[in-house]
Amino acid sequence: MGSEGPKSIRINVTGFKRFHGVDKNPTETIVNNLRDYVESNGPGADYTLGICSVLETAGDGAVTQLYKVLESGISTGINSDNKNVVWLHLGLSSGALKFAIERQAINEASFCCPDQLGWQPQQLPIILGDGGVSGRRETSCSVDAILEILKMKGYDLTISNDAGRFVCNFVYYHSLMYAEQKGHKCLFVHIPPFSRVDEETQMEFVVALLEAIASTC
Repeated sequence: MGSEGPKSIRINVTGFKRFHGVDKNPTETIVNNLRDYVESNGPGADYTLGICSVLETAGDGAVTQLYKVLESGISTGINSDNKNVVWLHLGLSSGALKFAIERQAINEASFCCPDQLGWQPQQLPIILGDGGVSGRRETSCSVDAILEILKMKGYDLTISNDAGRFVCNFVYYHSLMYAEQKGHKCLFVHIPPFSRVDEETQMEFVVALLEAIASTC
C-alpha cells in the first residue's frame, strides 16, 4: 500500500520568475507555496514531492543553472538511484483560458522578446546536432491518460503539440533530452494567469496533476 515504505515516484516541480510584460509569474507563486499546500492537504499516497525550484526566465545564459537544478532533483532524497523520477515544469501562457499539457518540444529557439538576460535568438537550434530546428522530442508521460483523469475531476484543459519557441520550449527540450539520458520522465504544463483561473483553483489543479502523473507512471 502507499503507506508502506518509501513512495515509488518522486516528482520535482519547477516554475519561472518574471519575464517581459509579466512582473509576477503565477508559476513562481505556485511552486513557492506548493510544499506547504501539499502538506496541509495531506501528501499524495503514490508520490513524494521532491524539489520545488523557480527558474530564471532565460535561455542560453541560464542553461548552467537549469542543469544544476536537474541534477539536484536526482542526487538527493529517496530516489538518488535515479529511478522513477519525474520532472514537472510549469509555465505561464498569458493569453490562455485553460490548462495545456505539452506533448512535445521543438529544437528551435525563436524568442518573441529578449529573455531576462537579454538573449533573443531567432531560428537557432536549442541543441546543436540534434536534428536542426525541425527536431522534436516527446514526453514519455501518458498525456492522454493524465488528461482524462483531470477532466473527470472537472478541470478545463487540453493537450498541446506546440509549446511555443520561447523559454518554456527551450527548457522543455533540454529537460526531455536529459530525461532520456537519465532514464526518467518530464512533462511541461502551461497554466493561465490567475486573472483567468484563480490561485486556489490552480493550486488544487497542480495537486491533482501530481496525483495523475503518479498514477499513470
